[in-house]
Amino acid sequence: MKSSARKFWSNVAGTAAIEFAMLAVPFLGVVTTGVEVGRAYWTLEALQDSAIQGARCIGVGASSCSPSGSFDSTSAIAHVQSVAQAWGIAVPAESITATQDTNCGNVPGFSEVRISYAFSPITGKLIPALNNLPLSASSCFPHKA
Repeated sequence: MKSSARKFWSNVAGTAAIEFAMLAVPFLGVVTTGVEVGRAYWTLEALQDSAIQGARCIGVGASSCSPSGSFDSTSAIAHVQSVAQAWGIAVPAESITATQDTNCGNVPGFSEVRISYAFSPITGKLIPALNNLPLSASSCFPHKA
């Protein structure tokens, strides 16, 4: 009996598989976290670009935001949604606020777009507390005179 127990504990076959199993889970966690943080920053960049382009569209009176020559909030929101869609992000209309004549930094005469977005990483399926992380972006552009 002693010799079989000694053989069992001194056998080194399979140690690489056991070591890999012990390290694979933390390694995959680090890699997945890195990917998800990258996706969150990429999404934030897409939202910020959409807000910048939307505020500029309103500020210069572009036809996609002012189809009849005057500001139209619905058209401006649709423009912001199309810019976000080009980035591959679907932003609901109720998450976008487009204003033509507002103050930015206590300075009047600006157009502004604000976007609020609920980011849900893939890991949110495993850890529900990670779902709907709030991301927001805003931009101002001087209103044309």
